Amino acid sequence: LHHEKQHQELICTDIKFTLGLNPLYPPAIKSDDSWYQQSNVGELNWVAFDEGVYEIGAKGDGFCFDNELPRHKQYVNGFSLASRPLTNGEFLEFMNDGGYTNPSYWLSEGWAIVSEDKWFAPLHWNKVDGEWHEYSMHGIIPLQKDLPVCHLSAHEAFAVAAWAGVRMPTEAELEIAISSQPEEAGQLLYSGNPVHPMLSNNSGKFDSLIGGVWEWTQSNYGAYPGYSAPAGAVGEYNGKFMCSQLVLKGGSCATPMGHVRPTYRNFFRPADRWQFSGVRFARDL
Repeated sequence: LHHEKQHQELICTDIKFTLGLNPLYPPAIKSDDSWYQQSNVGELNWVAFDEGVYEIGAKGDGFCFDNELPRHKQYVNGFSLASRPLTNGEFLEFMNDGGYTNPSYWLSEGWAIVSEDKWFAPLHWNKVDGEWHEYSMHGIIPLQKDLPVCHLSAHEAFAVAAWAGVRMPTEAELEIAISSQPEEAGQLLYSGNPVHPMLSNNSGKFDSLIGGVWEWTQSNYGAYPGYSAPAGAVGEYNGKFMCSQLVLKGGSCATPMGHVRPTYRNFFRPADRWQFSGVRFARDL
């Protein structure tokens, strides 16, 4: 059933990617334009966490995938985390400052992809009559500067963080932050929510740690200390993919309700950007 929930989410991303290649930009979900005119971005603040030894991974007292085990201790340096994800408007500043043409911001592999594939903006961004628009599941809309930027590759996330003079968070840092906050639903996939990332304006210190956009980390997707793949088909489910991928945390607007938790580990290749993926900045204390 949990595997099926993953495929429910992938169906959403596949539909959007396919329709986003259509020059007519047809909506997958019919709606008026009121859903994207209600966003009000909050000021970006920094929330600090002390250095120390933290427990990472699932406790095993409910369902989890094998890659969330075993729970283990990990030392983490003091860090601070942005109170919300990066927005379209902030990413546009990076673009206007030559972000896609300056190799100094990019990892070498990322710069090779930018050069070869001619990336100049996030996936699903298009110019219409000289103005930026964004394709959504609800059709093409004028670029909303206060909405979270999504469909970033990890390479773009690395580059915009370097441009801003900060860094991407680690997997452990995001898990610590998510676990520290009250359990609030966030913007996940259910009736009444637009299938496009919004800021959830949660009551805690953070906005949209759960839902909205999957958040890239700089952490390689690999086995936790003491992990061994289960025998049989289950062992082929996650262990086989522990190579050349990075971890994302937190869920998105296309993630089914009840599917994500602080310990959930999503993973994609650094160049992938068809997922609802964004970034939240971090920095060292």
